[in-house]
Amino acid sequence: MKTAVVIGTGLIGTSVALALSRHGVVVLLEDHDADAARTAASLGAGTLLAPGSPEQPADLAVLAVPPVHVAHVLAEAQSRGLARCYTDVCSVKAGPVAEAAALGLETATYIGGHPLAGLERSGPLAARADLFEGRPWVLTPVQDTSRDALNRALELISLCGAVPVVMDPVEHDRAVALVSHAPHLVSSLMAARLEHSAEDATRIAGQGVRDVTRIAAGDPALWREILTANAAAVADVLEEYAGDLATVVGTLRALAKDAGAPVAGAADAAAELVELLRRGNAGQARIPGKHGAPRAAYAAVPVVISDAPGELARLFAAAGAAGVNVEDLAIEHSPGQQVGLVTLYVDPEAAPGLAERLTERGWTVRA
Repeated sequence: MKTAVVIGTGLIGTSVALALSRHGVVVLLEDHDADAARTAASLGAGTLLAPGSPEQPADLAVLAVPPVHVAHVLAEAQSRGLARCYTDVCSVKAGPVAEAAALGLETATYIGGHPLAGLERSGPLAARADLFEGRPWVLTPVQDTSRDALNRALELISLCGAVPVVMDPVEHDRAVALVSHAPHLVSSLMAARLEHSAEDATRIAGQGVRDVTRIAAGDPALWREILTANAAAVADVLEEYAGDLATVVGTLRALAKDAGAPVAGAADAAAELVELLRRGNAGQARIPGKHGAPRAAYAAVPVVISDAPGELARLFAAAGAAGVNVEDLAIEHSPGQQVGLVTLYVDPEAAPGLAERLTERGWTVRA
């Protein structure tokens, strides 16, 4: 790929442009928000597309716009002859391709795409050239998708360092409703409970609530468009979730009522609660682990660390000196103190030795 046009210079579009530019691709940028396009250009993502079509069609045009706008932006781009092939990067796939077909567009040169990467922040200033490295990037070819369009999209994914996954558009939308869109709503609903909570409650908030509510920080306007475009599939997931939630509420009410005098009903309620938690364990275990392999069981080594520059790097260096690979980590900050707890997840056989070596080097390792 020698040339590309990126239409839409938000987080995803600018990150795509930065990744392509890093590999020497000549990238032209366009956005209805001229300031966003200029910002992306100033970051080295490419140059602004001059009014009118380029002299020669680009090898690929990437439509980095919300789902509701994909078909209309595609129509305009094709009418201008911007590129030989086209793809998009929105998180809903069945609607845009159906709308493109309904508008009578040339769908052979268009292939839907969805990189599963992002940040809580939005806009070109949040963009990173390495945003997609190692991340899945779904392609949703349909019956008339040309081989050239597929190959151009695969080349794009390769240049961005992502991992291609081919899916049917409808199956993709059902999948992201389950693993992305519904979780965002659940996270937002949980975070909304904190908006007017007592100050004492938020003051003692720990890593658990931070993990559950992290994605609730996403841009509401962007998520409104995403959820609207995939509303039916998301509603299906949440309907099942609501059923489980109603069961849990009933179970907890039964346990609260019978807490003072346990009876057979309380025992049944407790068993239902345990079964739900077991299902949660089983579902969580199905999420792929490192490099997409089945999740491995790692041992936790909790280490107290001061909130000072270079301390985390020093801890990693100590783990490296001990010959231990850190598979994962979690950081929990202590309220009102300049210390935190870093939990290193390592191979179970390496954990005792790592704890011993860190202690020898002056680190405080929690039991």
